[in-house]
Amino acid sequence: MKIDSERNPRSLLLGQASEQKTNSSFFEASLRLAAVSFKKPLRFLLFLAAFLLIQLPSYSFAREVLYVTLDGVVNPVMADYLDDVLKEASQKKAGAVVVQLDTPGGLDLSMREIIKDIFASEVPVVVYVAPAGSRAASAGVFITYAAGVSAMAPGTNIGSAHPVSMGGKMDEIMTAKVENDAVAYIKGIAAKRGRNVEWAEKAVRESVNVTAEEALKLGVIDMVASTREELFEKLDGMKVETASGIVTLQTADAQVTESGMSLRYRILNAISNPNVAYILMVIGMIGIYFELSNPGAIFPGVIGAVCLVLAFYAFQTLPINYAGLLLIALGIIFFIVELMVVSYGLLSIAGVVSLLLGSLMLFDSPAPYFRISIWIILPAVILMTAVILGAMFYAVKIHRRKPVSGQEELVGAVGAASDDFGGGKEGKVFIEGEYWNASSDDEIRQGDKVAVVEVRGLLLKVRKAS
Repeated sequence: MKIDSERNPRSLLLGQASEQKTNSSFFEASLRLAAVSFKKPLRFLLFLAAFLLIQLPSYSFAREVLYVTLDGVVNPVMADYLDDVLKEASQKKAGAVVVQLDTPGGLDLSMREIIKDIFASEVPVVVYVAPAGSRAASAGVFITYAAGVSAMAPGTNIGSAHPVSMGGKMDEIMTAKVENDAVAYIKGIAAKRGRNVEWAEKAVRESVNVTAEEALKLGVIDMVASTREELFEKLDGMKVETASGIVTLQTADAQVTESGMSLRYRILNAISNPNVAYILMVIGMIGIYFELSNPGAIFPGVIGAVCLVLAFYAFQTLPINYAGLLLIALGIIFFIVELMVVSYGLLSIAGVVSLLLGSLMLFDSPAPYFRISIWIILPAVILMTAVILGAMFYAVKIHRRKPVSGQEELVGAVGAASDDFGGGKEGKVFIEGEYWNASSDDEIRQGDKVAVVEVRGLLLKVRKAS
């Protein structure tokens, strides 16, 4: 079209004149319609409303920008939360979603869910690694690469994206498969977003790591911004590719809405921590132990069941070693059997050892954020052992205690004789506020102190009390 107009300037002028004539004709027709409509107020108001609606698209308004913070391990909770945020942004027709990121890495499946949501979003997504001291490591590298615009604050770093196995060591063939899959994935993301493909491969194969300034020079990110205000200034006017096409960012005068995790997501994110999941499991097992030891107590059983359900929810996102879980369960069984078998403490010792070893083996992962702190394990094992042994001691003590109600409680009780009896003759005695029929082999006189030797139905056998 451009070449034809250059070859034939006259056609271009005729086109412009025709367009001006068309616009003029439309304007004149509008005036005539307005003049006619003015005679009838209702028709005039309808015409005015239609005219204003036609003119609305010609005005430009700064759209809302959603600002969210993703801090911690990449897990299903984070993926679900970001998915909800992007859906909300799409419904609001927001101008952009800015994700402030600080993560040591996380689960591969959750990372891929996040990246698919970013690619499918019709709203531009900006990933901002901030504040100073933050990082985008492992899975965070993939997420930063997938963003429509990636930015970092000074004092942050990105890299170390080599995949690691959650469930222990892999053989060489499986390690090569996982590594090559990760390399192909990040190279595809880098090519789509026009970022440094070579460095992305090194981040996976060699676990290289760079600062914000180095990342900008290498073409890993799009900009470095010290503050949020500086970020929005640099973003304004940038063109970003989305699922619906190219979008121009308008962030200079945009209304910024900070979107935080709801209570539901905060709770789920907290229990996904391996230390919290372990504590919930310990509380759950103690509760179930008390419920089995005292059927009908209800409260310990309810608390134990709830805590175990929450712990098992967290376990689905953590590298569980089932041998460790079985050792912990075996330790509880040893404590219960100790109540029934005289082992002189051997079963209790075996229970403590099983608890400790099972706790140390429970989460098997080279990643530190998927392991339990030893300073959580030791107090938990000590507390659990103390509670269970204390309950066992209390149960044995109650079992050996003298009965405090019923006829058995009368044996050994001391009272006073109300009659003279003995030598086969029965009489009355007053014991613990009640009169009882009594017999004795001794000669008992009225007023003598007597002690109960045996209970035979409603007849007491007594003897003189010293």
